[in-house]
Amino acid sequence: MGEQAAELAGSGMSATAAHVGTIVSVRGSVVDIRFDDHLPAIQTILQADEGRVIVEVLVHRDAQHVRAIALTSTQGLARGMPVIDTGGPLKAPVGKAILSRMFDVFGQAIDRLPVPTDVQWRSVHHAPPPLAKRSTQSEIFETGIKVIDVLLPLERGGKAGLFGGAGVGKTVLLTEMIHNMVGHQEGVSIFCGIGERCREGEELYRDMKAAGVLPNMVMVFGQMNEPPGSRFRVGHVALTMAEYFRDDAHRDVLLLIDNIFRFIQAGSEVSGLMGQMPSRLGYQPTMGTELSGLEERIANTDTGAITSIQAVYVPADDFTDPAAVHTFSHLSASIVLSRKRASEGLYPAIDPLQSNSKMATPGIVGERHYALAQEIRRTLAQYAQLKDIIAMLGLEQLSPADRNVVGRARRLERFLTQPFFTTEQFTGMQGKLVSLEDALNGCERILRDEFKDVPESALYMIGAIDEAKAKVKPKVAETADSHES
Repeated sequence: MGEQAAELAGSGMSATAAHVGTIVSVRGSVVDIRFDDHLPAIQTILQADEGRVIVEVLVHRDAQHVRAIALTSTQGLARGMPVIDTGGPLKAPVGKAILSRMFDVFGQAIDRLPVPTDVQWRSVHHAPPPLAKRSTQSEIFETGIKVIDVLLPLERGGKAGLFGGAGVGKTVLLTEMIHNMVGHQEGVSIFCGIGERCREGEELYRDMKAAGVLPNMVMVFGQMNEPPGSRFRVGHVALTMAEYFRDDAHRDVLLLIDNIFRFIQAGSEVSGLMGQMPSRLGYQPTMGTELSGLEERIANTDTGAITSIQAVYVPADDFTDPAAVHTFSHLSASIVLSRKRASEGLYPAIDPLQSNSKMATPGIVGERHYALAQEIRRTLAQYAQLKDIIAMLGLEQLSPADRNVVGRARRLERFLTQPFFTTEQFTGMQGKLVSLEDALNGCERILRDEFKDVPESALYMIGAIDEAKAKVKPKVAETADSHES
């Protein structure tokens, strides 16, 4: 932590006019400090215990006392200890030197490599870009994942959310998107881990290094074990870096956040510690404002675009939870992951009927794509309605027309699964990247009953549709051989 103090000093956050306060009380992560001559401004960073403990001013309690939230552990603090006012807010390093590196909330490198030198330090608190500077063009962002590109096209410079409970594959899908997109784009990727497992960060770093995409990536982590103040600010640090690449370097940025719910959760913890009255279901009364302050900074301007993909943990799979509801309102595409589909082995476990995208209109994706997507949804919705009848009476009791619908829907469900590059080591299946044209052709041919006589299993975990016929041919040859013998 001594390095941290030096780092902060190097960032222009040294206490030049050394205003020194005294600790009055410490309650968990909340520290009350008395200043006799001058009260530091809201959001100022203060240092205690020789720079080992860093706190941020949140409230002016009266003319002499401030209440601050700790961004580090408060272990070792005691009443009467001196606190130094650094005179500035939390700052993040920006510049070309931060590429291929991993940082914490203070902008310290945590990848065991030398400290980057050629960087500027900027405040993490910024206003969103003004409306006059925003771009209003709608452009599709291809991911190479069939079910997303066909049914839920993402917007370049938009915000997409991956919604799901625990263990349905949010992080895997996010990692696959990084793998597919960073390889094809000239932009910069920024990965922001808010309150996630340190194992995921380490694995991601290794995977990105192996894929050769690390030179265009920056990673920022506020892990699960860190105090709520640190987890609450790490998103702002990542956004400050993203804004530099958009506004100063004029590059497109892909901002990946895992997990935005942990940002809301950290805000809720901070709010509770500060003694605010909670609102519905125990969330902080300021949740909407805090989330908007972060989300509205993710925008397209005339100099570049920040495209954001955010994983959203849904508490107890309840989509009416205030955290999920507030996050939905900011997104141009919502990708909902279903536990039921995961249990059936249909990966990625995206529920096409619950998910939606504002890009799926004829004016943006074109008439053919729109008509196909609508027909796929209609077929899957009819199958969902027929499932109860099938469960009670069996498939034989359906009319021939309904049986055809079920056959098409089941083949579509299997065709929309896909082996991922990031899971090759676990599944032994080689990852597949599928172009939008191949995905649309495959769905169209299934809907035209071209694969009516092909077994469903042949369409499971393939890339383009022609792989299904290649899968069937060897089986036919094997059967012929066994008959001859």
